[in-house]
This record gives sequence, C-alpha cells and structure tokens, in this order.
Amino acid sequence: MRITIDPITRIEGHLRIDCEVDGGKVVNAWSSGQMWRGIEQILLGRDPRDAWAITQRICGVCTTVHAITSVRAVENALKMDIPLNAQYIRNMIMAAHAIHDHIVHFYHLSALDWVDIVSALDADPKKTAQLAESLSSWRLNSVHEMTAVQERLKKFVASGQLGIFANGYWGHPAMKLPPEVNLLAAAHYLQALDVQRKANEIVTILGSKTPHIQNVAVGGVANAINLDSQSALNMERLYHIKTIIDQLGDFIGNAYLVDVAAVGANYPEWTTYGAGITNYLSVPDMPLDTKGTKFELPGGFIEGGDIANFKPIANYQDKYFEGGVKESVKHSWYQGGKGALHPYQGETVPQYTDFEDNGKYSWVKSPTFYDKRAQVGPLANVLCMYAAGHEPTKRYLTKVIDTVSALLGSPLPLAALHSTIGRHAARAVRCAVLHEALNNQWNLLVQNLGKGDLAIFNPPSFPKGEVRGFGYHEAPRGTLSHWCVIEAGKIKNYQCVVPTTWNAGPRDENDAIGPYEASLMDNPIANPELPLEVLRTVHSFDPCLACAIHLTDTRTDKAIAVKVL
Repeated sequence: MRITIDPITRIEGHLRIDCEVDGGKVVNAWSSGQMWRGIEQILLGRDPRDAWAITQRICGVCTTVHAITSVRAVENALKMDIPLNAQYIRNMIMAAHAIHDHIVHFYHLSALDWVDIVSALDADPKKTAQLAESLSSWRLNSVHEMTAVQERLKKFVASGQLGIFANGYWGHPAMKLPPEVNLLAAAHYLQALDVQRKANEIVTILGSKTPHIQNVAVGGVANAINLDSQSALNMERLYHIKTIIDQLGDFIGNAYLVDVAAVGANYPEWTTYGAGITNYLSVPDMPLDTKGTKFELPGGFIEGGDIANFKPIANYQDKYFEGGVKESVKHSWYQGGKGALHPYQGETVPQYTDFEDNGKYSWVKSPTFYDKRAQVGPLANVLCMYAAGHEPTKRYLTKVIDTVSALLGSPLPLAALHSTIGRHAARAVRCAVLHEALNNQWNLLVQNLGKGDLAIFNPPSFPKGEVRGFGYHEAPRGTLSHWCVIEAGKIKNYQCVVPTTWNAGPRDENDAIGPYEASLMDNPIANPELPLEVLRTVHSFDPCLACAIHLTDTRTDKAIAVKVL
C-alpha cells in the first residue's frame, strides 16, 4: 500500500513524503518539496552588497546562515581580507544560532516522536527525580520540579486540550519510554523553551535583531566597538554574553547530552534504521585568520561511511570543494535537459508538470558531490570532525557513546551513528562542540580588542570584468553554499545550494534516490494509518524546506500577499 504524508509537520516549510509499504516495512519512497524557490531570480542584476539582506529572507529560522554565507561568496569573488574582529563576531553569531536551533529541534520538533506525553501522567515524580539525579547534576531535576511539571500536564489533559502537545501519536505501539523517562523529557521540553531563548539573545545582541540580523556587510560587520560607550559594543555587553554562554553550557552538558543518550538506550533498534546515504559532506568553519585559511572546526568528505576515506576541505579557495558540486533538475519542476550543472552555470527556471513517480515530482533540486549523492548535517559534521582528529568532538562523542553503552549494558559501536537515532546523537555532540567554540571565540575577541585592534570592516571594490566566488558555512542543518557570478559590479548569476536541498532532493541525473528517500528504506511501519516511524526518520534530518524552495506567483510576480485584520 502507499502512504502519503502531506504536509510533514513540525518542520520549516512544506514537505510531502510518499512511501510504498510491503510486509510492514518501507520498500520505496519519494521526497517532494511543494514550493518553488525564486530567490536566485530576484537577485539577478542587483548589487552584490545587497545579496546578504535578500537571501536571509529565504527562511524565517535559518536567517543568519544565508546572510553570512552570502557575504562570504562575494568576498571570495573579490579575494578580500576580513578583519579579525568581524570573523570572531560572525563566528559567535553562527555558534549561538546553531545552539538555539539544535535545542529547538530535539526538544520541540522531534522529541515528541519518541516521548509519550500522556504516559508521563502515570510517572512517580520521586522516581523520575532519582533517575535524573543519577544521570546528571542538572539543577532543575528535583522532585519539586518534576511534581510541578506533572501537575501542569494534568491540567492540560483535564481541560481536554493538550495545547503544545496536541496531535502526537500518544499510545502508539512504537512508543517505548517508561512513564518516568517520559516525565523527565517533558520537564526538559518545558525548560528548553527558556534555554533556546537565551541562545538567541546572543544573536540579537551581536546581530542587532533576530531573525534577520542587520550587522553583516560585504567586508566585515557593522558592530561599532567602543569598550567605554553605552551606544556601541562594550565590555558590559560582552560580559552579559559571557554570562549567557555559561548558562547554556549547564543545560547542554547536564540535560541535552544525557537526554539524547537516554532516548538512544531505550530505542536501540533505531540504530539499525535510517542510515540511507553514507557519503558525508561537511565544510570547515569558524575562520581564525583574515584570509579564511585556518578554522576552529574542520570539514571534508567521507565516502561510504568509512572515516578512513576522509578527505579534508582546506580553505575558502579550496578547489576540491569548488569543483565537486553539481545540481540536477531531471526529476525537479525546472527546465532542464542540460544534465547536472555546476552552480556557476546553474539555472532556476520553473516548469511544473504534476507529481510523476518516474518523472518530475519536486521543487527541490538534486545536488551531488563528484556525481555522488551525499548526506549533510550534524552527523556528517561530527563524523568529519572526528575523522580529522578534532579533540572536543572526540571527547563529547565518546561521552555520549559511553553513556548509552552503560545504560544498555553493552558497548555501542561507532557504526551505530549511521542511523535515525545517530543523527540525534550527533546533533547533541555538535551542540556541545559549538558551545565550547562559542566560548573560545568570545575569548579570542576580547583578547584581540585588548590589543587595541578595533577594526571591523574593509571596503569592497568591484572590477569591471567578470569574477566568480563561492561561500560556505556549516549551518545547523548541514553544508550551505552560495555561488555568485558578478559582472561589472552586478549579479550575473546566483545559486544557493542549501542543506535541505542535499538531503531532501529527489532522484538525480542517474535516477539515484536522495538521502531522505534512502533513509526510509526498510523502516518498519507498525500501523500504516499512523506512520510515526516515517516521521522519526524524516524529522531526524531537521528539514527546512523553506530554505530549499520558495513560493511565488508567476502570473502576478507577487512573492506573497499578507492581509492584516
């Protein structure tokens, strides 16, 4: 039988998933983005210095990532040096945004695939607190806290309205957590609402607002620095940021990492489902010099899931990365017929047909790296950093694997990460690594300011001829790259190859299925009318279809119409 889930909820944007189920498992799958992205067309002929402000409107969540990747693409084309202060401030914004994103994804978007909120009503708060305190020293694991959370849940249920917990698969046969673990997860769900807000406060302070930061520019940032002025970035604001960084670390280390390990230990069978494409692509990030040749976080490519095959991506001029990316539209609703194209030659001209199983069925394009499909995201990032010998990554990954192994009573191999639950574990590890990097970038900024360096901007200069450049960033959902061709100071071509395009793309030029589709193969389906298992695997990627595709009306040229009442 065929299952169609349209739309997939608790994601950003509009995604449709179709599965054929036979014998209680998925035997075929289609991933379809249901909106068109028109940003590339909007940018043609514009001043490249405006691209960052326009491209971050691609999404209402992943805004900073497009702004920063866009200025990097233009700076790369112009071969610019960027002041150290600007690099550190950008790095801090990226880290804080990603920490916010990872916490929101696990607790508020995907945890409800594994946690039965109604079951938490049967929990003993004392046993929940004992369990929690045996796992970590998180300050909000007390009996008082667990009792208060359970009382709040009882009021939800008694009112007949589950509010934010509505529309879950409560009582589904695939739900396995004991009531006490469900209550603990529900408590941390509510606490995480405040923690993610604090992470975003850092983005707001440094970026002037969020979403859609206002402080970046081609050549640097617009953060005026005067350590003694209330109207500029000063020591008071910097120390407020440091206080928030310390608070974030307490939750990430003592709640997030532990909760992910507990979920993994209670669903060990999900380390055998959802691997999909095991070619992993990740880019280095957090530049430590003005030219983008040294990075705090390494990146590269792993073929076939074997970390011994790791090939590093070195810098912002890396020819290995620049030469490897192509996009196919053979199965996408765009004009094609030219084969897979490099982004410098990329085209985004819509040609809608209908949903065709063996033809075109998505607005998402299909990227490849040296003609191979690749999975991007926290799992790819963590595996590449692990393969590169990045010490914090190895330390946090070992901690999570050891915790799961202790709860299971048997060792968990590294290969278990190639799975649905492995993507969640990797995201938690990456969150801890980013928190450590955020703290380091704060120290580097303060030390550099202490030397008397207050530079934040180098002005760009555009040549009369044609120049080309690419910018990349390891965004919360994976490798993001922008590609621009500039002629006489105007944008001649612009392409965004975003993480969800890599993962959600349909079949490619060679009819090979994409990462979402491959990961769904052989997933168990206990009840086709309630396909929770499909959501578990798709949600583990943290889809952002708003980034992969966008909506416009080609008859009126209107991007969107809003009626305010």
